[in-house]
Amino acid sequence: MAIRPTRREFLQRSAGLGGWLLGPQGVLGKNRTPARPPAVEPIFREIAAEVGLEFHHFSGPSVERYMPEIMGAGVALLDYDNDGDLDVYLVQGLPLAPAKQWVFPPPPGWKPGNRLFRNLLAETGRLQFEDVTEKAGVGWVGCGMGVAVGDYDNDGFQDLYVTNFGSNVLYHNNGDGTFTDVTRRAGVDDPRWSTSAAWLDYDRDGYLDLFVANYVDFTVTGHKQCFAPTGEPDYCTPKAYRAVPCRLFRNRRDGTFEDVTESSGLGSAYGPGLGVLAADLTNHGWPDIYVANDTAANCLWLNQGNGTFKEAALESGLALDANGIPKAGMGVTAEDIEDRGLLDLLVTNLTREGATLFRNDGRGQFDDATAQFGLLESTFPFTGFGTDFLDYDNDGQLDLFISNGAVTSMGSRRGSPYPFAQTNLLFHQENRHFRDVSRIAGPAFARPAISRGAAFGDLDNDGAVDVLVTNNCGPAWLLHNEAGRKAHWLELRLDSQGASSFGIGAKVALFRAGQKTLWRRSHADGSYLSSSDIRVHFGLGAYPRVDRVLVVWPDGSEEYWSNVEPDKIQTLRKGSGKKP
Repeated sequence: MAIRPTRREFLQRSAGLGGWLLGPQGVLGKNRTPARPPAVEPIFREIAAEVGLEFHHFSGPSVERYMPEIMGAGVALLDYDNDGDLDVYLVQGLPLAPAKQWVFPPPPGWKPGNRLFRNLLAETGRLQFEDVTEKAGVGWVGCGMGVAVGDYDNDGFQDLYVTNFGSNVLYHNNGDGTFTDVTRRAGVDDPRWSTSAAWLDYDRDGYLDLFVANYVDFTVTGHKQCFAPTGEPDYCTPKAYRAVPCRLFRNRRDGTFEDVTESSGLGSAYGPGLGVLAADLTNHGWPDIYVANDTAANCLWLNQGNGTFKEAALESGLALDANGIPKAGMGVTAEDIEDRGLLDLLVTNLTREGATLFRNDGRGQFDDATAQFGLLESTFPFTGFGTDFLDYDNDGQLDLFISNGAVTSMGSRRGSPYPFAQTNLLFHQENRHFRDVSRIAGPAFARPAISRGAAFGDLDNDGAVDVLVTNNCGPAWLLHNEAGRKAHWLELRLDSQGASSFGIGAKVALFRAGQKTLWRRSHADGSYLSSSDIRVHFGLGAYPRVDRVLVVWPDGSEEYWSNVEPDKIQTLRKGSGKKP
């Protein structure tokens, strides 16, 4: 005969299933305080000040509401001294209005100019940074926007291209801890308002070329007055100005570049360009260029393999959303989120537009699959900027980060001198669906800010991808990954032996018995105004055995390596593998 539980036993069992909690005197009633749930360890912990990244962006927001004040700035993660750890380059703003017109002053001790922070991990064994800007010679003072990282002369050291509202600058890495401004000699300046840039070997000659996105023809003297729906002064949208063409510079392989914007066909169409990435989106073996345009149709430049490009965003389904409407594109990222060997693409947009996820059908067409993947409603209230698909918990599925911050006044923050702050978003992928986990991601995800650039990389070499976020008129945040080191991983540094030396544009496949093939790509571009870790990262979850790694190099050649050890950072050198 079954023994019937007492009322007390029943309630105790029910408590474990989400029922009433039982205290020492019986059931906890309405006026009792229930036991606290166990503390949940945050996924990311903000540690910038703790590790010496003392940086505060300031653009001099003014009563005039000059557009460049609200748009910057970006950040780069790069190993500039080749000591095996990631250093940080942060782009600074510059006031366009006199101090008497600023809506608030800069923070104490603020000074203009970009900053380079050297990572001391290799020397000390712990994550710590020192400011080496003056020694390195990279403290450009200007109205900074973005930065792109690439080794344009194949000397094995990464160089910096900095975009600005005004003239841009190319810093050549001398290999001794210093840089030289070679902008004029190289011929890559653009005096207009440049935003994101990307290094790519579009003609596959082994040398990186340079693509530069430009925004609108804004000038301080031609500034227009714009207003919020409430009648208050506000920042203009790009529709108040004319868009200006992008630029493509071909590497002549002698330290100089040729402007091939017109001869390549890239001058035939353009919009207010913000986010940029270069990737082989149609699996034809050549890098294409995608530009997220603000309030205009996006551009897809398909590489024809003969030095020219064809604009094909509309016919490919990447120009507009599912309703045939252009959105206010800001940031962009592309990865193989379904492990099909195809790149899907995401663009971040304005508040009340939501992000757009374009799914690749493998036949050169893309469909708006935002709702299907669970990203429509969750991104709708935000203006997205920096973004990336990253496997933050190393479970083998790519997750998603989006930095947010408005560009026009938010009624909910009326009364604030700078009413544009929003919170950032983190999504966990669960078999083709992205679940919003921002509430448990860490305190930084509950802190409103005007976030802009975002760069992604493993700053302490523990196998977990960290995130460096820039905040307009705010401090930089280093979001240290606390979750990824609990699972297996692999990071690969590609060395293409003197031709596009860090393997930009290479495709990497990881094969494991009984598991899906994982495809990743070597790149530093994407996001918004920023440059990320060039190393290729794989999350392996609970299955650490790697049977084979295949690399498709930028020139189309293929090699594979067998029995690659997991939970390590390894270098794969071109020519040291085996032919398939």
